Amino acid sequence: MGLAAYDIVGGAGEWHVRHDGESKNTYETKEAAFEAAVVAASLALRQGHGVTLTVPESESTTGAANAG
Repeated sequence: MGLAAYDIVGGAGEWHVRHDGESKNTYETKEAAFEAAVVAASLALRQGHGVTLTVPESESTTGAANAG
């Protein structure tokens, strides 16, 4: 089998999952794009492929870890 690579790209309400050089869908959040990539990666894994998933770090972070 081969390697299935998924890259989260974009910003400002227009996030994409790039796979095989294509970005077919647009997601409002990076998290939504990540969840879609995980589903696709899971299927590829079941089919016997190696999988990589790349997600860029955020310029600013909000959430439970930063609540205070």
